[in-house]
Amino acid sequence: MRETSVLAALFVCSICFSAAAQDHHATARADDLKWSAPAAYAKGAQIAVIRGDPNKEGTYVVRLRVPAGFKIAPHTHPNDENVTVLSGTFGIGTGDKLDESKSVQLKPGGYSFVMKGMTHYAWFPEESVIQLHVTGPQGITYVNPADNPRKQ
Repeated sequence: MRETSVLAALFVCSICFSAAAQDHHATARADDLKWSAPAAYAKGAQIAVIRGDPNKEGTYVVRLRVPAGFKIAPHTHPNDENVTVLSGTFGIGTGDKLDESKSVQLKPGGYSFVMKGMTHYAWFPEESVIQLHVTGPQGITYVNPADNPRKQ
């Protein structure tokens, strides 16, 4: 009787773990990504949502692809930002003025963490792709309102 109870419990647990694994697993093939132009960035930027919804509460993952020479003016976010460079070069600095000489350049495999509310900027000397891991909802506030592409 005891063996039957133990086997039944193990069977139920295996179903639960199997279902949980299915609900908590996702893959994304690079060739299958759907790229679109985000309103919050200047013309030329493209974004692909990998997981989650940047407009809702919860974790999301996106990729940002930009052309050579692309710049993101000084801004802040309402959430922490984790950035991994997948290709190209990602220049990042802190402060109210975009100053390439006071920034760090990261190559593929490089990582940057920016705490919520920290004023920072980015620039890309070559075509690049970065991946962002963030807890939403997403937001960006430009230091200089004239830099906000949504208002141009």
